[in-house]
Amino acid sequence: MEFTSEQRLHDGVLEREFTLGEIPGILWTPASVSAPAPVILLGHPGGLPTMYPRLAARAQHCAAVGFAAATIELPGGGNRSRLVAVEEARTELRRALKAGEPVGDEVVDRLVLPLVDQAVPEWRAALDALLSLPEIGGPVGYSGGIIAIGIRLAVVEPRISAALLFAGSFVPRAMFEEARKVTIPLQVLLQWDDEGNDRQQALQLFDAFGSTEKTLHANMGGHTGVPQFEADDANRFFARHLR
Repeated sequence: MEFTSEQRLHDGVLEREFTLGEIPGILWTPASVSAPAPVILLGHPGGLPTMYPRLAARAQHCAAVGFAAATIELPGGGNRSRLVAVEEARTELRRALKAGEPVGDEVVDRLVLPLVDQAVPEWRAALDALLSLPEIGGPVGYSGGIIAIGIRLAVVEPRISAALLFAGSFVPRAMFEEARKVTIPLQVLLQWDDEGNDRQQALQLFDAFGSTEKTLHANMGGHTGVPQFEADDANRFFARHLR
């Protein structure tokens, strides 16, 4: 991990951009930390420059209660090398949605599974680097992002103690079997009127999770209409499991 820039945000949070090989990322740490801080990995759908305002706001909300936060660019996102097959599948998906046609499982597989297969090892490598820093300690949480990536991470990464997942992206059928293997505490956000999400599939996925502690927060509104109070509730959720 190589830090390439840093700045203090208005509330004293230290924001540092870094690279991990070819992968860009950002680390936010609270203004003052008396001990190594727990870290929350902030997932997103790709394109760090576009997602930055929302990610920075989420990170500062985490820092307000003593958590560090970090994110990395999604494979094929931002300035990273394009994933041609994934982009072709995304074009097909958008065409189907615009035409009001059902999205086939094969298109979802081609869109999502390559991202999961590449992103999860990258997140684990980033976590190795983050936990080597003296100001960062465990436990670790995961929040947001493409839900299929969160599912795989929750299954294979034992250092993640709890996850807040956003039910706002398509999920390959194969991921339902992986969801049954998830055992960590979960909180799942579902926007009831999400125009790009299959509500019934999201409910079925929630039912499939193997966690004994899992909570579904369903709010009215579209994809970007998550109520502000959910950020406070996310902090309470992680405070219960990362302290």
